[in-house]
Parts: sequence; structure tokens; C-alpha cells
Amino acid sequence: MAQALQQLINGLTLGSVYGLIAIGYTMVYGIIGMINFAHGDVYMVSAFIAVTTFTLLAALGVSSVPLALLVVLVVAVLFTSAYGWTVERTAYRPLRNSTRLAPLISAIGMSIFLQNMVQVTQGARVKPVPPMLSDGITLFTSGSYSVRISSAQILIIVLTVVLMAGFTWLITRTAFGRQQRACEQDRLVTAFLGYNVDRIISLTFMIGAALAAVAGVMVTMYYGVVDFYIGFVAGIKAFTAAVLGGVGSLPGAMLGGLIIGLLESFWASYLSPEYKDIGTFVILIMVLMFRPSGLLGRPEVEKV
Repeated sequence: MAQALQQLINGLTLGSVYGLIAIGYTMVYGIIGMINFAHGDVYMVSAFIAVTTFTLLAALGVSSVPLALLVVLVVAVLFTSAYGWTVERTAYRPLRNSTRLAPLISAIGMSIFLQNMVQVTQGARVKPVPPMLSDGITLFTSGSYSVRISSAQILIIVLTVVLMAGFTWLITRTAFGRQQRACEQDRLVTAFLGYNVDRIISLTFMIGAALAAVAGVMVTMYYGVVDFYIGFVAGIKAFTAAVLGGVGSLPGAMLGGLIIGLLESFWASYLSPEYKDIGTFVILIMVLMFRPSGLLGRPEVEKV
């Protein structure tokens, strides 16, 4: 029982990260109908930005952990949003009216470019970060096994809940959210109504990248190591989470992320940790076979 509760906490933490990345996938798909396969590498870039910023703050003598985290979050969000805007401008906007295959190939090319750019500029070795939030709370002890939730896990879960609530308010209660939903339904009519569709799409990419930046900072702080390949693995799992929850559904993206995180955590604990990724891809195959619209998604109806 104690071990199961500990894995539940670990799974919720990991699932929160996947959910934040998956929201970026589902936002872009909801507006332009394309999967941004470079999104996972934008998340990877944010992790390296976080490492660099942490290193600079340490060199400057900043010892306050809350201040350092705040500065790193702001810097990572700003720079990663710029990367999101660049991806949209270079890989998607010129090909927006072409066939669906062209922007897909372009996004994969952007993903490869970002991976190699980080590998060349930062090196292929793992980048470590000293632990900053090593304390936590012991919930209870059963025999020799203690159920513990660390401060980093609390921060990740709380921050994810706050961001999800704020983002839901943005989409459902603000003028920009109404513009996003209008673009999702019909971009041409939205443009006829006088809205700048290019600006709406660019801002959507930037918001998705900002959420990925938060996930990148949290993962850097939680695990303490990053490398140039983490974007591919996390991107595939977040994409699976988006498909599981229903591509185009924001609550579905978060639900899918939590399910994937819990599955990985319990699989690694009770089965073989080397094969925990198998469960993720089995779920992806099963969903595509039996429920392509996802758990909370709606079947897509095409106008003819």
C-alpha cells in the first residue's frame, strides 16, 4: 500500500510534466490541424536555457532558491516563446496552404535542427544541475518504507494545477480565447471578421512553447540532468498523451498526460523499468485502433 501511494505521487508528478507539453500539441492542432513535431525539442531547448540560467545565477552569487527559480522561469519562458514563434514563422506559415505532408516534414526537419543545434553548442554530454529543493514531507511510514513527497514534486503539481486553471480561463473567458476558438472553427471567416489570423496562430505557438518552458524548468529542477535527446522522448510521450485524451481537447491533454505518467510510474515499480516505454506505445496503438478521437475528444467532421 505504501509503495503504491509513493508511485501514485511520482506518477502524478511525471504526468503533470507530460500534460503541460501535451497542451502545446493540442493547441496547435486545434487551430491549424497539424501536429507540431518540433514541440518536444522546444521543451528540450527550454531545459538547456534553464541549466544555463541556473549556472549564471550561481556564478553571480544568487543564493535564494525562490528568486533563482523565478528568474529561471521568466528567462526560459521568454526565450522559449521566441523559439515557438520562430518555429511557426519558418516551418508552418510558409506551408500553411499546402498539403498536410509538407508542414509535417518541415516540422520534423525543425526538430532535427534543434537537436543538432543544441548538441553542437552545448555538447553531447549530460548537463548536471545541483539539487535545489532536496527537502520534502514524509506522509507516513509503514515498516521500513516511507511515503514521501518532495518539495519539487509539490511545486510541479501545484504549478501545473494553477497553469491549467489559468489557461482554461484564458481560452473560455477572454477575447483572445474566443479568437482562438473562432480560428479553430474557420480561419477564413475569422479573417473576414477583421481578426489577424497570423497573429493569433503565432501567439498560440508562443503560449504552447511557454508551457513547455515551464515543464523544461521543472524537469531540470526535479531530475537534475538534461541532454539534447530528452525532447524526442518527452515529445513522443506527450503526443501519446494528447492522442489518448483527444487531440484538440485541453482537459483531455492533461488527463492523457496523467494517465501516461501513472502508467510509467507503476510499470517501473511493479514490472521491468527497462520496458516501461512499451506500455506508453501500446496505449497509443490501442487508442488509434479503437478510439481514434481519444477519451475526451470529439470525432472530426469534415465539410464536403
